[in-house]
Amino acid sequence: MPPTRRAFLAAPLAPALAAGKRPTDIRITDLDFSFEDFLYRAPYKFGGVPVDRATILNVHCTVRTNAGREAKGFGSMPLGNVWSFPSRSLSYETTLDAMKKLAARVAAVTRSYPESGHPIEINTALEPAYLQAAADVSREIKLSTPIPKLCTLVTASPFDAAIHDAFGKVHNRSSFQCYGPDLMSRDLSAFLNADFRGERLNRYILQTPTPRINLYHSVGGADPLLARDIRKRINDGFPETLPEWIRYNGLHHIKIKLQGDELKWDIERVINIDRIANDTRPQVDWRYCVDFNERCPNVGYLLEFLHKVKQATPKGFERIEYIEQPTARDLQADRHNVMHEAAKLRPVVIDESLTGLDMLLLAREMGYTGVALKACKGQSQAMLMAAAGQKYRMFLCVQDLTCPGASLLHSAGIACHVPGVSGIEANARQYLPAANKPWEKKFPGIFVIRDGTMDTSHLTGPGLGIV
Repeated sequence: MPPTRRAFLAAPLAPALAAGKRPTDIRITDLDFSFEDFLYRAPYKFGGVPVDRATILNVHCTVRTNAGREAKGFGSMPLGNVWSFPSRSLSYETTLDAMKKLAARVAAVTRSYPESGHPIEINTALEPAYLQAAADVSREIKLSTPIPKLCTLVTASPFDAAIHDAFGKVHNRSSFQCYGPDLMSRDLSAFLNADFRGERLNRYILQTPTPRINLYHSVGGADPLLARDIRKRINDGFPETLPEWIRYNGLHHIKIKLQGDELKWDIERVINIDRIANDTRPQVDWRYCVDFNERCPNVGYLLEFLHKVKQATPKGFERIEYIEQPTARDLQADRHNVMHEAAKLRPVVIDESLTGLDMLLLAREMGYTGVALKACKGQSQAMLMAAAGQKYRMFLCVQDLTCPGASLLHSAGIACHVPGVSGIEANARQYLPAANKPWEKKFPGIFVIRDGTMDTSHLTGPGLGIV
């Protein structure tokens, strides 16, 4: 049975919630959720797996301040089970069903929470209950592989977003202006560690958005590069080759999905993409991210890849801005794959492994030098990891989960409010344009790309700006 308000009242409060309550603190008074399903216009291959569909989890909540003011908030996120719950033994349908069941349990847990607080305090207190709910669902439906923490974070993220959105709206501010001492009673040491004693979160978050953010166009493992690579044209009005996309969106940043188990293919893929990009727009100062989605068997593979790319195309190598999560996400079980030598060549960014400060600190110890921030892990975590990444002088980027509509607005909000972010991946425009269509007229700068950047200047709130 899900926890009740009575059960929460009987349990000890999390340390982050032990402070006295403020008139500005909120309590959740109502919450509901629903799902939407979309088919991709073309499969997106990453981590060796092609994905052709998405289930979006939408959350509405109502909050009331201790002073009696009310507001409604909204959060949305693709469930992304292939990425967040990869399994060789469980089918797509099984992991998706597990996430749907977990969403219902997370809703019950969140709806039942009796305390008031700041959204980050609420999320900090609820996360252990979410993880317990995941363990309960895994046991009840007899999953051979339990729901991972990353999957739990993804499932809970639209609930967290809805609470942040409502908090900003009830105070008539952008959510990114709600992290100062006037609304957030605790300093960062309550949520991170003693390194942050006396520091406030607003120190690390921009109060007004960076007006433009570089957009990383994603080239999936199965995406055609040139017309000769197309087996059958979709003919839906959108580009279908890399040169077409470059001209259509005025691109200058590309994210390259690689295999991680075919060195020759990986090297040739980068060489070919670099040649095509330079031929299509030779005047552009191109920048690339290479993403192995954890599939490199070891750091030796990555080092050989980098050295051979540099030999084959020195300019192409110089254009690689960073490397994303090259080896397995379980860092504790993979301690020998340290990234110190690779990070001397290019920033190496933690992505799938990043589920909390403990993993960020372990990644730093193992030589990782960058952090991928993602809305799909929750607004609360994104803000805290943004602070930690800056504190420890790490490279920062914002990555995607094929986020359309409201989830892309959320992701863009993070990208333009965190100082030093290199760019944002936003591939729903490539694979899920139908889900973006209702949002284009209201937010053309986010959903209609013409110069390779997002116009984020209007993401000023209230809340997360999702209205």
